[in-house]
Amino acid sequence: MGQRKIQYGEQTGTVPGKPEHGGPALFAELRLVSTSDPHSLEAEWRRLAALPANSLHQGFEWCLAWRQAHGRELVIVQGVVNGRTLLVLPFEIIEEKGGRIARFPGDRFNNINTGLFDADLAMPDAEELQNFVYALRLALKDKADLVVLDNIPLDWRGVRYPLADLATIENQNHSFQLPLLTSFEATIAQLNAKSRRKKFRSSSRKLEAIGGYDHVIATDSRERHALLDLFFQQKGERLTMFGLPDVFQAPDIRDFFHRLLDVPLDGYDTPLLLHAIRLHGEHDGHVAAIAALSRKGDHVICQFSSIDESICPEASPGELLFWLMIERSCREGASVFDFGLGDQPYKRNWCTQETVQHDILLPLTWRGALMRPLLLGVTKAKVAVKRYPYLYSMLQRWRAGRCPRAGKATASDAP
Repeated sequence: MGQRKIQYGEQTGTVPGKPEHGGPALFAELRLVSTSDPHSLEAEWRRLAALPANSLHQGFEWCLAWRQAHGRELVIVQGVVNGRTLLVLPFEIIEEKGGRIARFPGDRFNNINTGLFDADLAMPDAEELQNFVYALRLALKDKADLVVLDNIPLDWRGVRYPLADLATIENQNHSFQLPLLTSFEATIAQLNAKSRRKKFRSSSRKLEAIGGYDHVIATDSRERHALLDLFFQQKGERLTMFGLPDVFQAPDIRDFFHRLLDVPLDGYDTPLLLHAIRLHGEHDGHVAAIAALSRKGDHVICQFSSIDESICPEASPGELLFWLMIERSCREGASVFDFGLGDQPYKRNWCTQETVQHDILLPLTWRGALMRPLLLGVTKAKVAVKRYPYLYSMLQRWRAGRCPRAGKATASDAP
């Protein structure tokens, strides 16, 4: 019996047997080309984006919304073998530190990045990876000096990342997940279920005492956009209260998320769906908590959340909303509820898994070679600062005062 290389989406190693369809394609066979027209490969892009191992943040709608909101062209690298598209890497080109950096669209609002790889693409060896980097340099010739693939999990849900051996440095932020089991009861049993139930009942009773509440899932177009604008207001006020930069303040960022709201649901899949706790009674209509979820397949990501503690803060409406969203995700067959990037106490209270992510920095020109150590130094400095909460808090406040309209903190950095 013959041996074959294992493709992306399977465990690494070799297995006996003749593969279907002539076997997986090798990285050595990839021909890389670039285009600035996303619609020219939309069908193949969407096909790859639907595969389980690929991040929704490199999906067609996500990248197109970012491009339209920012008015920038995309440069899409397409990997082709015998006429079949087996790889798509969408980039925006940013002028930074005296050079041009190719990054995934979405920048710091992406919670997990992978690029898009076909399941029939075999895991590359060291020589194939070096040839891939050379081919990428040719595909992006005169377009970029440095490629930055950030927030890459080298192992994600049992799958090894094809470019894992190119990893340069561990990212300063980790992400946090709660596995969703066969029932909500089984899911919270991973945590302190008794304490969780007690807290849920207490929150519900406190809100019922002032008139009750609804768990709102915004489906009407006007309601969706109004709720998103209310989130921007709530979040901005809370960030100001903590002396932090408002990462959602820029008009192009707000436009980006508004565009995502207009993408129709595909079953349960959606780039953005807003949930909220809305009060009744004396405070009828008051929205105490808002969260936005993305879903692709069985993977749910909380993109952002906000709370308004002006009414009944002791009810912990944010925690109540997470309970309701997780419970609903269990009913709808999801397997993981992802709290995204950033180490916050509430995430550790909910999550049983912590995912380490890495950055891959690939210089394409001499300018890129000079930029690479500078960016690595920035990441190392961020890691060092985050080890000391007081120093990190001081830095965030300095940034808020220095650049209130263009904060660079991730969405998850905010409390």
